[in-house]
Amino acid sequence: METTGGILLLCATVIALVWANSPLADVYQSVKDFRVGPEFLHLNLTIGDWAKDGLLAVFFFVVGLELKRELVVGDLSNVKAAALPIVAAIGGMIVPAGIALTVGWGSPGIDKAWAIPVATDIAFALGVLALVGSALPGAARVFLLSLAVVDDLGAIIVIAVLFTAGFDLVAAGIAVAALALYAFLQHKRVQAWWIYVPLAIVVWVAVHTTGIHATIAGVALGLLTRVRSDKGERHSPAVRLEHRLQPWSAGLAVPVFALFAAGVAITGGALGAVFTEPVPLAVICGLLIGKVVGIMGASALAVKLGLATLPSSLAWRDVGALSMLGAVGFTVSLLIAELSLEGEQAELAKAAVLIASAIASLTAALLLVRRSKVHARGAPSELSH
Repeated sequence: METTGGILLLCATVIALVWANSPLADVYQSVKDFRVGPEFLHLNLTIGDWAKDGLLAVFFFVVGLELKRELVVGDLSNVKAAALPIVAAIGGMIVPAGIALTVGWGSPGIDKAWAIPVATDIAFALGVLALVGSALPGAARVFLLSLAVVDDLGAIIVIAVLFTAGFDLVAAGIAVAALALYAFLQHKRVQAWWIYVPLAIVVWVAVHTTGIHATIAGVALGLLTRVRSDKGERHSPAVRLEHRLQPWSAGLAVPVFALFAAGVAITGGALGAVFTEPVPLAVICGLLIGKVVGIMGASALAVKLGLATLPSSLAWRDVGALSMLGAVGFTVSLLIAELSLEGEQAELAKAAVLIASAIASLTAALLLVRRSKVHARGAPSELSH
């Protein structure tokens, strides 16, 4: 399923880029900007926004379910094992931001655009890993998933601090109350879907109304879902929901989001400017250099200081390949580019995100194919390096 989802994701991205740079570009923009939804709830959103804030929340819910399962009963239930991706994610946020600020210092817009290379795109990264890293141990996927979730949560906090014009306290209170009710119902083993579905919608609407990126609602609900099976219970609610929603997440939500997020018009002049203008150059350096150095450096430091442990099934070369995959900044990076910049600067920054992400994806794919062959052979001498 994940391999199929990865293929659909890449196909949707190619279609979006071709469509946005074709004679039918106006049709693409018209569809993307078409508004749907009730105005009285401030939900009269464009199709692009529904894909970004609505459909992507389903994907983040599935991610939250998987992360909760790993934290409670999986590979991350050990504190030192859980610490590694968390520390790696922090390094993968601080170093790219620092490099972006250094490269773009003094340029108009860099005061907020430094945040663009902070995020790792979960959907794209996992899609590439599923396509080319099938022979890698499960710990590789857990590391990447955990790192990307922490990374994106950090990026969403940055969005909340830098780009939220107004914070609706009433909506925040409703969101917290609805989440508390969800947790209570999970604790009481209530299984009625007709209660949970409306409750999840209330949480999403409330979070969206607060001004915080609505996908945080999906992560929060996933993390509050019960993952331990009771006596006589074949599967926990988290496992059941993950099984039911994964096809919709990988087969519909993420590809449709990519279709409306990746449609960036790229001209010859724009391509040249991406590598000469300070802000887009800062984005590229932040992603391609900052992410790899930050993730690898923080991971090595945490292990050396005894704060975390490297899974026995992973080698440092595996972490290096995954670090390059962490440089794929798509979803949240494009969002921050739209929020932090305007006009031509925003388009150049989005083009920089796409170019850097393409380079990171291809480079990581080559590295992961190599590592997959090593793991498939199971050569101890190669795995230890």
